[in-house]
Amino acid sequence: MPKITELWAWVNTEADENDEGIIAHEVYDVIKGETHWMPLVGADKARIESLRDVAKATAERLGKPVKLLKFSTREEIETVTP
Repeated sequence: MPKITELWAWVNTEADENDEGIIAHEVYDVIKGETHWMPLVGADKARIESLRDVAKATAERLGKPVKLLKFSTREEIETVTP
């Protein structure tokens, strides 16, 4: 598997127009029988495109535009070892 060199995120603008937040989508884990929140982020264009419908539905629900952002600077901060 190649190294992650970029991250993509679907982002909405908050009410005061200066804050942004990564959109999350509630998903149901059928194995655990629990719901969890999954952020709309991906390490490649195909993954982020698979989340486009959720981003569009969020924009419609909020009545505000949703942005697709790409972050492409990699900085390794820490390695956690067992």
